[in-house]
Amino acid sequence: MSESTRLNVFKTYKLYVGGKFPRSESGRVYEVTDSKGKWLANAPLSSRKDARDAVVAARKAFGGWSGATAYNRGQILYRIAEMLEGRRDQFVREVGEAEGLSKSKAGAVVDAAIDRWVWYAGWTDKIGQVVGGANPVAGPFFNLSTPEPTGVVTVVAPQDSSFLGLVSVIAPVIATGNTAVVIASEKSPLPALSLGEVLATSDLPGGVVNILSGKAAEMGPHLAAHQDVNAIDLAGADAALAKDLEVAAADNLKRVLRPQPVDDWAADPGTKRMTAFLETKTVWHPTGSLGASGSSY
Repeated sequence: MSESTRLNVFKTYKLYVGGKFPRSESGRVYEVTDSKGKWLANAPLSSRKDARDAVVAARKAFGGWSGATAYNRGQILYRIAEMLEGRRDQFVREVGEAEGLSKSKAGAVVDAAIDRWVWYAGWTDKIGQVVGGANPVAGPFFNLSTPEPTGVVTVVAPQDSSFLGLVSVIAPVIATGNTAVVIASEKSPLPALSLGEVLATSDLPGGVVNILSGKAAEMGPHLAAHQDVNAIDLAGADAALAKDLEVAAADNLKRVLRPQPVDDWAADPGTKRMTAFLETKTVWHPTGSLGASGSSY
């Protein structure tokens, strides 16, 4: 069959929830266009029910993921980078179309996103030493502070950085043992939905990351008020939506990371996004005395 008579095989983009690829339970879709208004695909328009399903999946996955060794989490994050490297050309095309970038600039963005996964993979078994430690106390006790993951984190992904910004807000959440419910960029969701396909083949347990496409203003309030969501990152929320979500999150004392302008997502991210969703557990333990002299260890 000649190329001129071959039918194009259009990709069907789906959500990524609980390690599976459902369509929205509502059956709704919306058109996604490139920077010039050209139609690219139909993306699922997620509903409140989809958001609830994602929270259930994230909670179910939390015990196993938070209980895994930090070293194992690092291996899996590195595996994600490996898989992205193998599909680099696809993501260069999708990011270029989403953000109106040339092939070379889109390639630089994708490379930075892959490097970002590697960077956080290296942090998984080191962040505990940076933010934890032994505390000096007056008495025969050990006093140790160690970081623990907060739980299920809702992430409103950046709107204008459809891939590098997305990775930069997802990776620190899961590197520290949390699970995530991600609302992708509304206008440019396709790189995020394709990322779900990479995560599904990267040894990441189903439910650790759940990716929804659609309107943050529609799903956000339900997730911010959800009693089984422990924290929310408002990176991609505008000022009005961020205020509404903060108010809703206050009802069950969620941790809230307020939106902060980022001039360059490729810059060194530091550790702030990891520590934002960590709790500190402090344990006291008697050292004990040895012998009549009262010496201790």
